Amino acid sequence: MTWDETAIKDRVRAFLDGHDPERMERLEFLRARFDAGLAWVHFPEGLGGLGAPRELQGVVERELSGTPQLDVGRQLIGLGMAAPTILAFGTEEQKRRFLRPLWTGEEIWCQLFSEPGAGSDLATLATRAVRDGDEWVVDGQKVWTSSAHHARWAILVARTDPDVPKHRGLTYFVCDMTAPGVDVRPLRQITGEAEFNEVFLTGVRLPDTLRLGAVGEGWRVATTTLMNERVAIGGGSAPRRGSGAIGIVADAWRARPELRTHDLHQRLLRLWVEAEVTRLAGVRLSQQLAAGQPGPEGSGVKLAFARINQALTGLEVELLREEGLEYDDWTFRRSESVDFLGRGSGYRYLRAKGNSIEGGTSEILRNIIAERVLGLPAEPRVDKDVPWKDLPR
Repeated sequence: MTWDETAIKDRVRAFLDGHDPERMERLEFLRARFDAGLAWVHFPEGLGGLGAPRELQGVVERELSGTPQLDVGRQLIGLGMAAPTILAFGTEEQKRRFLRPLWTGEEIWCQLFSEPGAGSDLATLATRAVRDGDEWVVDGQKVWTSSAHHARWAILVARTDPDVPKHRGLTYFVCDMTAPGVDVRPLRQITGEAEFNEVFLTGVRLPDTLRLGAVGEGWRVATTTLMNERVAIGGGSAPRRGSGAIGIVADAWRARPELRTHDLHQRLLRLWVEAEVTRLAGVRLSQQLAAGQPGPEGSGVKLAFARINQALTGLEVELLREEGLEYDDWTFRRSESVDFLGRGSGYRYLRAKGNSIEGGTSEILRNIIAERVLGLPAEPRVDKDVPWKDLPR
């Protein structure tokens, strides 16, 4: 079938005729929406989609406005990173097992990538996975793992061959976070919360059926995850003109004329333009995704998002003066999700500091843009062909 806006609207109306959101439980409604192909319309039929163009997802969201929705803050890693990777590299059995409960939020996902000695250079990671018959035994430590404290599953990259160069000895797995040997410990951040963790893996046994992609192809699979991660963080930050952080600052400007100055006005105008350019770049990137996997352009959108978000939260604090500095929620607690726009200016200012670190540091993203987008000479890499076991650590 050829899908266009009219056909999608007809499909949504037919779905609502048979599924009244006022009478159905939230989870029941979301499951039915997935089964109707209205979760990700560009995914294949039977996997939450219709095989339709990606841009028609916006039509679905508008037509289903006011019905039960996803908790995107809680499900971001699953929706934005795990799902596209499973779709690209998973077996049919893996796709049918994981995608539905991932989308409905029945199973939360986290990302076991970064390590204490492998952050910006992820390929140097040391977590080992050793084959034992039909299982893999995993030992190592991961860090900065958001949502690990309530995750059911994780996407995991581990080293399976230390005798080859660092990028070639990695394998990608789905990790059962309830398996014996998985130890999740909180990391307190600048806001006082613990939305991320360190995770210790000690003798964790994973069946080979939880491997994504071929043995030794983990870097190629992980690259798909990382490119989608940068689009998820930067590309969807402001879906409408004047939304997101720029909308909050603009609303404060309109509501508090007594706090305005000429300097703040000029900075707000410049940031409005930059925020709109970044938003439109994100929209364009999302449209390009309909043709295939995201490329290095996602790094540019994520880099711009981090810089603008930090500038806007700083401007908001300056505009509100003493009121903007107020932040009294220092109680240590486990965070369920990131509610960036729903919290106060003090929280936003502190939380935005992490935007230039999470999902790839701004320094590394600049390297990616320079080499893979602008075509500039690459930095010298003396360890490129050295077996991982021989690298200094």
